[in-house]
Amino acid sequence: MIFGIVGLGIMGGSIAKAIRSNIANKHSGGLSDVKIYALDENNDSLCAALNQGVIDKSFSPAQTKEMLGLCDFVFICLYPNATLDFLKECKSDFKDGSTVTDISGVKQNLSKNYEKICPSNAYLILAHPMAGGEKEGFAASKSEYFKNHNYIIIKKHASILSKPISYQNGYDDAEKQFETIIKMMGFSRITKTDSDTHDNKIGFTSQLCHVVASAMVESAGDSAITSFGGGSFEDLTRIAMINAPLWTELFLSNKEKLLKHIDTFKNHLDDIEKLIECNDAKGLESYLQDVRNKRIEMQRN
Repeated sequence: MIFGIVGLGIMGGSIAKAIRSNIANKHSGGLSDVKIYALDENNDSLCAALNQGVIDKSFSPAQTKEMLGLCDFVFICLYPNATLDFLKECKSDFKDGSTVTDISGVKQNLSKNYEKICPSNAYLILAHPMAGGEKEGFAASKSEYFKNHNYIIIKKHASILSKPISYQNGYDDAEKQFETIIKMMGFSRITKTDSDTHDNKIGFTSQLCHVVASAMVESAGDSAITSFGGGSFEDLTRIAMINAPLWTELFLSNKEKLLKHIDTFKNHLDDIEKLIECNDAKGLESYLQDVRNKRIEMQRN
């Protein structure tokens, strides 16, 4: 099987390294003669991946059609808007019967355009590996990046149900193989949902967290404040070392849902502020105990 990686940054690089370490080198999952190809406009990243033995062959953007025509399984590791553009431009270039997936952190725009971007001869599975960090680029990638993390797969698009039974069966088989592959890569849990639910939940668990971390850093006013930290500030603001272009795109792509989460968060801040302002010890203790209980319950899930 030939894997293709489009975009060899921290995510694409980590996917390539996870496949190399956990699948290709171990000859696992019943996949024979595993090779990894990569496409990127950054030649330094491609050279590093080749020199480290992570990939078997590199391709430039001018060779996109050539690489896609060779690959059995393609990971598109680009920013959301670039992912949409790539699929629109290259939908006819994929190998017959291949599986294509993305890693985009927002899904509704891809789902809305699914019929326009889905190759007629391949299987497009929208998905989102739930792993990330404050670093970027191939140099920051690592094979164990995904260990024990969650992978979200977007449920089969409605348009697939109008396709021939042979295509529907092929899609189901591709999805099963995809699940096997991502488990071998190190992911411990697979969640299946629709694109709207994905964007709403991710708007809270990921995007709002980055908003809060950014606001906290801006509120500090003093870079030396870390001298007074005991771990809490560091834990809460690590993700504020943000990839600004990517997160600008993610925030704006999920604007409606994210703004609702921000508004709800602000309301809860107001509640805490009022309890403190009024010296309401009983109310504040009750509020904090309730929060503690809810967080404990979250851990059980």
